[in-house]
Amino acid sequence: MQNLIKRIIGVGVIVLLIVLAFKYCQFKKDDDSSIDYNTNLIQQQILNVGKLVVTEGHFSEVITYKNQQKYLMDMISFEKKALIVVNANVTVAYDLHKMKYDIDEKNKTITILNIPKEEITINPDIQFYDVEQSKLNPFTGDDYNKINKSVKANLAKKIETSTLKTNAQNRLISELSKILIMTNSMGWKLQYNGKTIESETELTQDLKL
Repeated sequence: MQNLIKRIIGVGVIVLLIVLAFKYCQFKKDDDSSIDYNTNLIQQQILNVGKLVVTEGHFSEVITYKNQQKYLMDMISFEKKALIVVNANVTVAYDLHKMKYDIDEKNKTITILNIPKEEITINPDIQFYDVEQSKLNPFTGDDYNKINKSVKANLAKKIETSTLKTNAQNRLISELSKILIMTNSMGWKLQYNGKTIESETELTQDLKL
């Protein structure tokens, strides 16, 4: 009788161990599945953010171009000049496909390693008016190259003092904030430049473009 009881107890212990082992394995499986799910969700969100963020602007300016060719010890000169009207479409873009990041599943941390610099594109439409030239000093391809270079340099200065770059940066921060919102909602952390980012304000302050 005692042997039977011992056998029953022994079988019971074995069954209990099997059940506990099964539960443990099931828990680990669910935990791993949760990590995989979270990681896949984060990667998908980063892919959604990883797009071309473009801000467009329009600039106009009027310039006068003059050039003189002098002969006979500067006693005779031939001048050419033109009134130039410039209308330019400008874009400031951030290609977030080029953003580099790291996902640390163990510590539930996303680290932004690098944010691409802005790409500025200037497309000027240059129109010439009141053109004056002579056969000894006509407009040439060199003149047009100089004018085009000067126009783009002037526009670049205008862009720096305008709100176009600021607006582009605000749009960039808005896109990156989507990652911050997601990480906060999932209990993960977002790091950039060696710091943990907890708000959009901190993201704006720590963003180095």
